[in-house]
Parts: sequence; C-alpha cells; structure tokens
Amino acid sequence: MLIEAHGLSVRAGQKQILEPVDFSIDAGEIVTVVGPNGAGKTTFLRALIGALPLTSGHITRAPGLRIGYVPQRLQLDASLPIRVRRFLDLPVRAQPAMRDEIAVFTQCDHLLDGQMGQLSGGELQRVLLAHALMQRPQLLILDEATRGLDHLAADSFYRRIEQVRQTMGCAVLMVSHELHVVMAASDRVLCLNGHICCQGTPEQVIATDEYRALFGGHSAGMMALYRHDHDHSHDGAHARQHGHHNHHHEQGGTAAHGQARPAGTADNDITQPGP
Repeated sequence: MLIEAHGLSVRAGQKQILEPVDFSIDAGEIVTVVGPNGAGKTTFLRALIGALPLTSGHITRAPGLRIGYVPQRLQLDASLPIRVRRFLDLPVRAQPAMRDEIAVFTQCDHLLDGQMGQLSGGELQRVLLAHALMQRPQLLILDEATRGLDHLAADSFYRRIEQVRQTMGCAVLMVSHELHVVMAASDRVLCLNGHICCQGTPEQVIATDEYRALFGGHSAGMMALYRHDHDHSHDGAHARQHGHHNHHHEQGGTAAHGQARPAGTADNDITQPGP
C-alpha cells in the first residue's frame, strides 16, 4: 500500500470541494480518475500528496514514499533562457547517466540542448514526464497531462506511461478525460463528482447508473472507440496489457480487485494519522 486515505474531505471557504473520500493505491497499480469539470479531481490529487490542507480525514503514506508529479500545464516565459538539460537537473542535479537514460526512455534525448520555452506541447509533456521520473518514483501522478495534445500525441504519451509501470514498477494515478485511454491502460477507475460515485474496472464503471448520469450518451461512443482500438494488434507489453482488459469481468470480488461500488462505500479504516 503506497497511499491510503480515509474520510478525506476538502473545503474552500464555504464551498465543499470534496465530500469524505476513501481511497488507496497499491504498488504497480494504474488508477484513473474521471469526472466532469469542477468535480474536484485536481483537488483530490493535491490533497493526497499533501499540497492542500484537509478539512477532515487521515492520509497514510508509505515511509519515504517517492512521488513524481506531471501537471496539466507548465507556464513558461518563452524568453527564459533555460535548457532542457538544466531543467531536468532541478531541484537536485541528476547523475548524468541516469538523466540520459530517462531522456532516452521518454524520447526527449534529442531535446536536451533545446530551450524549454521553445518546446511544442507534446515535447514539453515528455520533458515533464522525464523530470518526474528523475527521482525514480514509487508513485507517478498525472493531472490531465495530455490536455491540449492531439489524439496521436496523447496516445503515444499514455503508451509510454504503461511502459513506465512495466519497466520501473511504479504505481500510476492519473486524471484523464479520454475514456479510451482509461480503458486501454487502467486497472481501476474512480468516477469522481465531489465524492466517489463509483469505482471498479473500466468495464464495470461504464455500466453503472452513476457513470451514465454524469457522461450520458458519451458512453456508447467511447466504448466503441475502445473496442476499435483493441481490434488492432500491438507489440510487446502493450498488447499483453490490452489482453487483460478484453475478457469479461464479473461484478463479484473485492474492492482491491476492482469491484464497482456506489458512493459511500468505505475502504479499510486507517489507524494511524497521516502527516
């Protein structure tokens, strides 16, 4: 268990952003959070990592937990003279061999001598991913990291995320509005709208009344896209990952195995308070 939250809630002034949420993520697991705009998805992520104060609840993190974070966007002054190589050395200078290895892995090695302010959207996201991986995180968090990218760039980025999990063994917690990506890559999906409406495998969640109430007619189209994507063969680990999601999932089982659950169903309680 990397992070476990019990009764996590966040209020901003008089506005309740998150109702009490129970959540946990295990090593090596990929969990995706979906929900409409204003559902509290970014607030949820920031509360988990300790960047926002809790109104109530407790969070327990594994001792010494290393977290890598890729934000929705990074505002850069195009005139700021900072090269990619230097950016990857912030805040602590990386070992050159490790930096070069991660740059190759994230396909930004050819950008190392370029200026940060001159990167395209897709290039910037690959560099931000490389930066997040420099500390060899046990948990990688992505907050709509493909916002603004076209379909091909987003698909390439998320295929890389699957490889991160397989190669580095880290868990991945990501917010995404692209359901076909969720279907292809996730072990578990949380549907959030100020609280957890439902959670489970992608197939289970898309079949729930709670999900349909939020996303309505988009469900059928997204499932069709998911099936279309899976009609194509993919090499290596990506194909194996697709194979895992092609079979039918029963509704039985425990939450740890992705059982879809309505709002208000708690995970195991936390006995020790978080920081």
